[in-house]
Amino acid sequence: EVTLVESGGGLIQPGGSLRLSCAASGFAFSRYAMGWVRQAPGKDLEWVSHINSAGDDTAYGYFVKGRFTISRDNVKNTVSLQLNNLQTEDTAMYYCAKCDSPRTGYRCNDRRYWGQGTQVTVSS
Repeated sequence: EVTLVESGGGLIQPGGSLRLSCAASGFAFSRYAMGWVRQAPGKDLEWVSHINSAGDDTAYGYFVKGRFTISRDNVKNTVSLQLNNLQTEDTAMYYCAKCDSPRTGYRCNDRRYWGQGTQVTVSS
């Protein structure tokens, strides 16, 4: 059974940083691309970032503007998202997603393979 458990969210002031982590189990982690998606109350889902199975290709949403970095550890079966210079508009639930392909950003929309999410709240 695919299990994804996110951690690292919290309340942070504007300009601050957080590191989100996702622990994966139940599948051959190193064979699949992964992603992070977020949803703010009343807003549509936004794909934040993707990373391929090998960890050498990444993609980011237009709103990231160099502030976030995705990475993965195929030994520890984890994928992380470093969030820097957080702004109030980054407030959202952040979900870790397993993609059904090794390629960056391909076939990541099956919500059965998303975690439960970790809340990021940016407020002064």
